Amino acid sequence: MAVPDVREIVDARQPQAGAAMVVRPATYNSYEFVVVAALRAKQLLSGCVPLVPGDHSAATTAQMEVAEGRVVRCAADLAETPRQCLWQL
Repeated sequence: MAVPDVREIVDARQPQAGAAMVVRPATYNSYEFVVVAALRAKQLLSGCVPLVPGDHSAATTAQMEVAEGRVVRCAADLAETPRQCLWQL
C-alpha cells in the first residue's frame, strides 16, 4: 500500500471548486449560530421538512436555514423557563 504524498493530503482538505461556505449572520455570535443550527439539524434528522432547496446533509441544511433567517432563535424573555431540577430557585 502506497503512502500518499503530503501535498495530496493538504489538497484534499481544500474546499472543492464551486463549493460555497455558509456565512454566519452578523446578528448571531459563533456559539449561538452553532447551537441554533444543531437544534435545527436534530429536527431535520427526526423528519422535519427542510425550508431550503437542495440535497445537503442535515447539518449543512440547518446552517443554510439559519443563515437565511428561515430559522431563528427564540427570545429569552418570552416566557420563564421551567425548573429542571428541584434545587433551582
